[in-house]
Amino acid sequence: MTLATDRPIQQKPLNFNEFLACYDGDNRYELIDGEVFDLEPTGSHEEVAAFITTKICVQIDQMSLPWFVLQRGLLRPANAGMTAFRPDVAVIDRRELIKEPLWGSQSLLTLGSSIKFVAEVVSSNWQNDYARKVEDYAVLGIPEYWIADYAGLGGIRHIGKSKLPTLSICTLVNGEYDIQQVRGNQSIVSTTFPGLKLTAEQVLGTAD
Repeated sequence: MTLATDRPIQQKPLNFNEFLACYDGDNRYELIDGEVFDLEPTGSHEEVAAFITTKICVQIDQMSLPWFVLQRGLLRPANAGMTAFRPDVAVIDRRELIKEPLWGSQSLLTLGSSIKFVAEVVSSNWQNDYARKVEDYAVLGIPEYWIADYAGLGGIRHIGKSKLPTLSICTLVNGEYDIQQVRGNQSIVSTTFPGLKLTAEQVLGTAD
């Protein structure tokens, strides 16, 4: 994720309404603390997001859950007037949408209770995925959050000096994320979708 550069240079922080006025209808941007970021939907980025979506849709169907996968919808935390996240993949509980005040007119969520799972595919501005969103998604109460770093872009603090492609699986425990990292042919363990039979390299698109 990088700051948006193909639009006029941002002169000041934007609030949510100003962001919608400038970027409504263009799902490659999100707003974090008044700054606009480009989600960088490269081909590889979209392949990883699409793979996760496909596998999770199968699980939802097999488990007969009242859920669906939303790609690139906006998540605007109720307590953050200058932030609107746009997760690469989000699993939504249909039963909770009746509580969402804007869902009827916009692809916009405000409540963490509507979201059962979220995945972010890491781009160049990896700090947002590894730090800011880890904190905010936990505060929102989202049970499971995947950070799919297919190019090993994250900082040493997060993925180590080897800088290998890494899938970080964040599971909410007592209000904070317990983070497990898997690489290569290591198997994924998901509490939300226990039937998943996948390795890290399959998800990250690095399998031979």
